[in-house]
Amino acid sequence: MQVTATPAGGRMPTLYLSHGAPPLADDALWPGQLAAWAAGLPRPKAILMVSAHWEEAPLALGATETVPLVYDFWGFPEHYYKVRYEAPGAPELAEKVRKALRAPGTPVQDIPDRGLDHGAYVPLVEMFPEADVPVLQVSMPTLDPRRLMEIGRRLAPLRDEGVLIVGSGFFTHNLAALRHTGPTPPSWSAEFDAWGREALEGGDVDALLDFERKSPAARLAHPRTEHFAPLFVAMGAAGDEPAGGRSVIDGFWAGLAKRSLQFG
Repeated sequence: MQVTATPAGGRMPTLYLSHGAPPLADDALWPGQLAAWAAGLPRPKAILMVSAHWEEAPLALGATETVPLVYDFWGFPEHYYKVRYEAPGAPELAEKVRKALRAPGTPVQDIPDRGLDHGAYVPLVEMFPEADVPVLQVSMPTLDPRRLMEIGRRLAPLRDEGVLIVGSGFFTHNLAALRHTGPTPPSWSAEFDAWGREALEGGDVDALLDFERKSPAARLAHPRTEHFAPLFVAMGAAGDEPAGGRSVIDGFWAGLAKRSLQFG
């Protein structure tokens, strides 16, 4: 397990984090790791969240005022449905996102009653528990890594305005692994995690973009792409060094790799 201190700086970094299921709050280690990470970040003026749990085309902007959360999970104990996170809306950020992303053939829509889903609020509860930073969630209009990187590039200037851009997914995500009870993670999860770490450290953007063909056990690690896809938004928003992310949190939870990265 690893937590690395994050120095404060001027331009906001971009993040890719493994957000966990609602039981993240009950984990002995993970909430403290997220809290320590947030404590080392520059104070954001606003947070722009891209979650694995919202796919919508054309790209959609969620609520710009405080609305109820989206409890997009089933079969959990009742107390998980009582979590609240009443962060302020971010209408000014929403307008900047519209201007950055809207172009001929690339519409942007608004869904004003769409609250934060668990891919957004579960980690934010641990990282910014006071819920005093404005938050805007936007959808993923595609799972194509190259298109998501382009979206990230167009959002990158927001970093200079104090916006923390966060891609929220899971570095490996196969729900069958939740039944894993052994002392070590399944081989496919460990192999994919090691491959991803090496690709990031080596700056191999092409391999990451083509992970379905170039990584070991890609289809076991990600039966669907949605939990890896937010990484490419974060990489695109990183600018000139999209594969220069460093691991801030690593290790495994229920057999899944919870590797989380900071760019910049």
